[in-house]
Amino acid sequence: MPYIQFLGAAGTVTGSKHLINLSGDASGRNGFQVLVDCGMFQGKKEWRERNWQDLPIPAREIDCVILTHAHLDHCGWIPRLVKQGFRGQIYATTATIDLCGIILPDSGHLQEEDAAFHNRHQTSRHDPALPLYTEEESLSCLQYFKPVAFGEVKQLSPEFSFRFVHAAHILGSSMVEITLTGKAAGARSTRMLFTGDIGRVHDQHIAPGKVVYSGPQSGETADVLVMESTYGNRQHPTDDPRPKLAGLIRKTAERGGSMIVPAFAVERTQKFVFMLKELMESGQAPRLPVYCDSPMAIKAVEIFLKHTEEYSDVTKQLIARYGSPLTWPGFTFAQTAEESKKINENKFPCIIVSSSGMVTGGRIQHHLSQRLPDPKNTVLFIGFQAPGTRGFTIKSGAGAVKMYGQIVPIRAQVATLEQFSDHADTPELLEWLHTFQNQPGVTYLVHGEPDASSQLRDTMTKELGWNVQIAQWMQKAELK
Repeated sequence: MPYIQFLGAAGTVTGSKHLINLSGDASGRNGFQVLVDCGMFQGKKEWRERNWQDLPIPAREIDCVILTHAHLDHCGWIPRLVKQGFRGQIYATTATIDLCGIILPDSGHLQEEDAAFHNRHQTSRHDPALPLYTEEESLSCLQYFKPVAFGEVKQLSPEFSFRFVHAAHILGSSMVEITLTGKAAGARSTRMLFTGDIGRVHDQHIAPGKVVYSGPQSGETADVLVMESTYGNRQHPTDDPRPKLAGLIRKTAERGGSMIVPAFAVERTQKFVFMLKELMESGQAPRLPVYCDSPMAIKAVEIFLKHTEEYSDVTKQLIARYGSPLTWPGFTFAQTAEESKKINENKFPCIIVSSSGMVTGGRIQHHLSQRLPDPKNTVLFIGFQAPGTRGFTIKSGAGAVKMYGQIVPIRAQVATLEQFSDHADTPELLEWLHTFQNQPGVTYLVHGEPDASSQLRDTMTKELGWNVQIAQWMQKAELK
């Protein structure tokens, strides 16, 4: 019997990998095999260590990868997969491919930087510390990407076809509709829907800066639904965050401090800097120097401005009014390590936006290690923080956090604005699920912490009467 095997994002919000095996053979060697997403584990050590483990089947025996979007927890393990022998096609939307072209090499570069730092300072228990993959290996894997347009039906085998539909999470983000026919589906065709990450409502007041206007696509039909559950146990605030953001900037500047913002370098940073620009131009927030410190920030802005086909009307208006952030006075995009170091030489109030968004790596660690001990400063979180990450530790009220082998005291003010999330919360998920044309035979919840997945399962069972199960790591679910 064909099956899905959950190789990641089961019991956690990272490492999305879902293997579809049409052979029904446990060895996987006698049939077509597809990997939906190929993400990197982040967060707790027990999860991160799984990045170094081989898949239960040889990478070379996977026929292709279908990628929902360009966040590391969905695409960041691709260079490792290729390193292990995968040579198939990686199907994704054009915008996703463009973003992967900067995200994956940057990930390899940061891992090399972190390994070199640990080796210089002997702060790793591994000797030598090694990167999971290198920048060169990341660049090499890009040759396997193949673009597929939204709505285009792609036939990969006589029994397997798929198409991308809008997910409205980030630029290029998609859900994957898969249709199985013939022997793979038994007497009738079977439709599976993998949501990837599901975007939020379109209301610019409660989800400000939302870039993607279309989706999540309504009116779906699915026999098997594999759905994210990141915000399955909570709701986003419904008030406009801009007044609070302006107030935080003002108070931080008044006490002579700076604001440090961990943010994903792709889309979240662009959304945030446009909002800062608008607040400063309108006089709601003081004009402070803004530093965007990420090696890929400039390329990310260029891709952001390129893909106008998915913009919301508000995004179009902001770009028409202000143009490219790369040209704004008072906004600096640091490219080199030397430029990054100069930011920390600035002793006057400023705003620093840097990645990674969950403080799992990257230059944000240097800025936080310098500025967390000072109570004049503010650390602002504008994205989800997975348990086990440094971002989660800082956000949860801990007195200190470990970075680069050193214990850094946390004396800075810590604030959070949940409205910036690109993930639908429980009411938004239910609103979308109510548009389905049928009740799926089974729904598997993935990409959520245990409490979130459990609460969403209970809510969906009560509100919809659906058969909802929580996917377990390495579980094989038969496609009946």
